[in-house]
Amino acid sequence: MKIALLGYGKMGKVIEQIAVQRGHDIVLKVDHGGVNFDLSQADVAIEFSVPEAAVHNISTALKNQTPVVSGTTGWLEDFDKIKALCNAHNGAFIYASNFSLGVNIFFELNKKLAQLMKSQAQYGVSMEEIHHTQKQDAPSGTAITLAETIIREKGLQQWTLGANTNNNQIGIEAKRIENVPGTHRISYDSEVDEIEIKHTAHNRQGFGLGAVIAAEWILGKQGVFSMKDVLDINS
Repeated sequence: MKIALLGYGKMGKVIEQIAVQRGHDIVLKVDHGGVNFDLSQADVAIEFSVPEAAVHNISTALKNQTPVVSGTTGWLEDFDKIKALCNAHNGAFIYASNFSLGVNIFFELNKKLAQLMKSQAQYGVSMEEIHHTQKQDAPSGTAITLAETIIREKGLQQWTLGANTNNNQIGIEAKRIENVPGTHRISYDSEVDEIEIKHTAHNRQGFGLGAVIAAEWILGKQGVFSMKDVLDINS
């Protein structure tokens, strides 16, 4: 498989290493994006850039009918536009706030726990996410995905950045600490006890492996997909 890397920062370099180990060729490296580039030699594009460049990078791939896998967060106000563009060009697109296989299993645990806690009004829910100091967005895309699931399943109103102010919302505390790949903790706390689930990434390898597996999976397909499709997870 011939891969174009749209975004060649820390994650791009990890993806390159894993892709080469799995027998794939890197035919294009674009530092961040937002500029013209040639995808004619690529079977698939893997897009891990910056929020300002993501829509341009993804759009360019779809217009060139190159399947694209994107893990850039912070641009989702344009998701419906990208979805429509993908369908208009009979393209293939996967977006995930986190490609880690473990995190996607964690997403399902989070959903099930939120369902179980829906009738337990005595528990307030909160979240903490910790990432490296170079991460530009806060809260993380993964934290937002987790929070939106809890809001939907537990019937809350919204998430807020910072500590909880009432039990109808979920507060997300975002911390930035040097050399932390990613930690997400969800806590349900009452006067008598606390229930907590947590995912801790030890390094970036899990994110990179999931992205390459998604790129392998999307070849020959049409449509807009998620990691649930890649992992065949039926909630």
